[in-house]
Amino acid sequence: MQYGLIGEKLGHSYSLDIHKALGNVSYILKEIPRTELEAFIKGKNFKGLNVTIPYKTAVIPMLDYVDPIALRIGAVNTIVNNDGKLSGFNTDYYGLKALIEASGFDVKGKKVLILGSGGTSKTAFALCVDLGASSVFRVSRSYKELCITYDDVKKFHTDADLIINTTPCGMYPNLDGYPIDTSIFQNKVRVIDVVYNPLRTKLVIENEGFGGLLMLVYQAVKAHQLFFGQRIEDKIDDKKANEVYQNLLWSKRNLVLIGMPGSGKTTIGSSVAKCLGRPFYDVDKLIQEKTGKTPSDLITEQGENAFRDIETSVCKDLETVTGSVIATGGGTVLRNENVTYLKHNGYLLLVNRDLNSIKPTSDRPLTSSIDALKKIYEKRKDIYNSCADDIINADNGLEEVIKQTVNYVKV
Repeated sequence: MQYGLIGEKLGHSYSLDIHKALGNVSYILKEIPRTELEAFIKGKNFKGLNVTIPYKTAVIPMLDYVDPIALRIGAVNTIVNNDGKLSGFNTDYYGLKALIEASGFDVKGKKVLILGSGGTSKTAFALCVDLGASSVFRVSRSYKELCITYDDVKKFHTDADLIINTTPCGMYPNLDGYPIDTSIFQNKVRVIDVVYNPLRTKLVIENEGFGGLLMLVYQAVKAHQLFFGQRIEDKIDDKKANEVYQNLLWSKRNLVLIGMPGSGKTTIGSSVAKCLGRPFYDVDKLIQEKTGKTPSDLITEQGENAFRDIETSVCKDLETVTGSVIATGGGTVLRNENVTYLKHNGYLLLVNRDLNSIKPTSDRPLTSSIDALKKIYEKRKDIYNSCADDIINADNGLEEVIKQTVNYVKV
């Protein structure tokens, strides 16, 4: 191999997409068992490597040179082979710095908790110290490698200003993971999660935090520059990094349409999907395919709660879907878990239509009359607005609505 990413399990990785976007067509993903790591590195049969979990610390003794920042951190995620001499660097440092800057949070003078004890946690620790944090603590389940415990956090550190999650908790395919109860903190704590798959972890969604995709892209651009002859001191190409980031985000993000029954979600969604060349999923249709009955029949025969249970199972099925358009049912967002499932990789867009232009129909038992429609709207309007990432006016012509909706995918 010439260039690639090594790690124990790489099914979640987007690195191949990024490096191909940077023009490195020879980049590959290579899973390596722990027992074969040393032989692979010392074999030197590569030009450049990225290193991920769990090898960022393990590779250091196998290298001829380690950059001072990587040596201070105690973790290497990039290796360059220069005529048989292996040099190690930590480009995660630069990627995380870009993510923190993009979040708008000033670390200087703040108290920071870093969840995790691995290589990325060490990177975050060093960076936050360099950025002037007043205090920084790494948090683990047990006292190891100068970490405090989660029990210590509850007793002594509920005044923290920022949490940086460097654990794999919440990462694909285990999207239900939630590393810490943020309700214990005295003030609203800011959250940064280095996990990038899904685009938004449960931790990020519930705390309006920032996910790790931008960090992944920036560290990859820095690594790419090192692979092809630049120095670690050279500035990251921000223009290229942002271009790759936006394109990757656009390709992975779902567009999820929410709103009142009859607001046009299915019509708009199917048209947008066709325009973008993306898969289209309709929650109500998926329910019918799963049960053999329409939502109307299920509500009439089994009651709304039973129907909502089935709806939730469909949303759960959709939580790992990427790069698609999804139309939800009118009441899908009534359950918080459904919103979380859809937000993992989705941008929720409220289709807002004047109630007077929505016609009640007999196939929607919950909104079969004007009065029922108005009552449902009053109950749901705050929920719609609270979980929407943005709103689109559906009272314009279909062509204009489709045009606006397509643009939201690129936000």
